[in-house]
Amino acid sequence: MTGDPHAGTRTFRTGGSAYDAFMGRYAVPLAPLLADAAGVAPPMRALDVGCGTGALTGELVTRLGADQVAGCDPAPAQLEACRERFPEVDLRAAPAESLPFHDGAFDVSLAQLVIHFVSDPVRSVGEMRRVVRPGGRVGACVWDFEGGMQLLVALWEAVVELDAGAPSELILRPFGRAGELGALFREAGLVDVREEVLAVESPYESFEELWSTVLLGVGPAGAYVTSLDEEGRTALRDAFHTRIGSPEGAFSLSATARAVVGTVPSAS
Repeated sequence: MTGDPHAGTRTFRTGGSAYDAFMGRYAVPLAPLLADAAGVAPPMRALDVGCGTGALTGELVTRLGADQVAGCDPAPAQLEACRERFPEVDLRAAPAESLPFHDGAFDVSLAQLVIHFVSDPVRSVGEMRRVVRPGGRVGACVWDFEGGMQLLVALWEAVVELDAGAPSELILRPFGRAGELGALFREAGLVDVREEVLAVESPYESFEELWSTVLLGVGPAGAYVTSLDEEGRTALRDAFHTRIGSPEGAFSLSATARAVVGTVPSAS
């Protein structure tokens, strides 16, 4: 899939606080798991590709120090939120398809919850490989769309229940199924590719708290919900509530991500 390198970010133009409320609550606990999978430790220099509001950036800074971390994102609101949190980190406005860093500048490059949305996945992973030294690591994770991300799976199933013709993220977004992300990494020239599953969860005080985050308009799901009229949103709210088990009071939703780490081949 090729085209506008910014196309995948258009539904992430909401402010940083909106992203944090909807998806950041999963991304923050996911970050150390991805960093562990890639073996991130001093004295590495690391790049966060599609840094968003800084969930992974913060984990990298904690492990390596701000001067050893860089990041980029093409969504202005997300990047600004990250800059406010980590002013000492080298953060640049750029898509994954065109990373503004020199060849071999890093020991590891990571993309958390990003590869779903890039316009050219092979080029993006190729860029992540390019900026990492030979023998360094490239890693990424995406949500498991085979039932492992309760929030998104239940929401899109509710959408399709009410509107069979609606675009489903579960169908349209690649790499959320077993083997897909690993195959992409191999196609991009990485070796010793390892795949694993990362599991996190998020608590909610009530269903109303969860639904309020959906109404913030973040990502494809939020964009779809906010495009509905009041009657449509009410019907979707009820169907979604049923899909997640009709919780009353506090509850938690689980989320699993498919992660892959590969090695940049040594120069021949």
